[in-house]
Amino acid sequence: MTFQNDLFLRALKRQPTERTPVWLMRQAGRYLPEYNATRKKAGDFMSLCKNPELACEVTLQPIDRFGLDAAILFSDILTIPDAMGLGLFFEQGEGPKFTKRIETDADIVALGRLDPTVELRYVADAVSTIKKALNRRVPLIGFSGSPWTLACYMINGGGSGDDFLNVRKWMYSRPEALQQLLEKLSVAVSDYLIMQIEAGADAVMVFDSWGGFLPEGHFERFSQQHIQSIIERVRAASIAIRKNQGHTGGQPTPIIAFVKGGGQWLESIAATGADAVGLDWTTNLGKARELIGSECALQGNIDPACLLGTPQHIQAEVARTLESFGRVTQGVGHVFNLGHGISQFTPPDNVACLVEAVANYSKKLR
Repeated sequence: MTFQNDLFLRALKRQPTERTPVWLMRQAGRYLPEYNATRKKAGDFMSLCKNPELACEVTLQPIDRFGLDAAILFSDILTIPDAMGLGLFFEQGEGPKFTKRIETDADIVALGRLDPTVELRYVADAVSTIKKALNRRVPLIGFSGSPWTLACYMINGGGSGDDFLNVRKWMYSRPEALQQLLEKLSVAVSDYLIMQIEAGADAVMVFDSWGGFLPEGHFERFSQQHIQSIIERVRAASIAIRKNQGHTGGQPTPIIAFVKGGGQWLESIAATGADAVGLDWTTNLGKARELIGSECALQGNIDPACLLGTPQHIQAEVARTLESFGRVTQGVGHVFNLGHGISQFTPPDNVACLVEAVANYSKKLR
């Protein structure tokens, strides 16, 4: 499939690009007045996620406003546990919560195997609706939470103010049960991402939002191995999907792995086989390139708080970030992004400033 703008996909494949492509985590969100109007029309957040037409509307809003180089499916990382029967809801000012949580071995057994084509059909419908509306302007990214991150919420019953202490307790008191849950989630995430690719996603991303809470020596066991398993399954399935859709060459769908707080495990994350590794703002981009830039592309990694500053500060931080990565050469890929999700307090004009600064300055590093 050809795109009017394929910079993002070329960067993931470490092919030459005229400038550095840019998209932003949570680029469709509360900082945009048009998003807030659509969300009000939907009634609440989950109703917005579950309405394919409205999900399409908010997915395209930042593309229309800023001319970003990739769209990302509007959804939530907790759709899988919700579909598994835990009952996701959001309380004002308190974040996500579940009506049920995982407490016993029996709770894990009762989860069964998720069939995303049934329980999460609305996501596939949203992907196909967005793809049609984009009309090949830019690629579409699908995504899921990682098994470890999903397990954190499922065992805790929602978010946490204590760095998921109860979940980390399971690593030492009930490691076998925790692994059983993670293995079930690994299969569910794989199936979910495969469904998104079948519906039209051009790349997919695994968000390990809480991988940075894992202690030294446990990241590989409780997070990395499951992300690697997902990548292997999804990559194999995506080749078959592309062949069935009539594409030649059997090229797999690119996969991005993002571990917030995972800067100390860059080589382990790259070893999962991801096409690109996402970096948060605490990681030195140049050093990351030295470590793993020959194995995969890098995505990131400006501090989201930068967008709360002045245009002059934004331009300076963009230049610093691009210079940290260095000159883009053959076999090297960089996708500009934030180190985590955009703040709801971000002025939209500051996002426009960032996008323009990335385009202008990155051309000088070619």
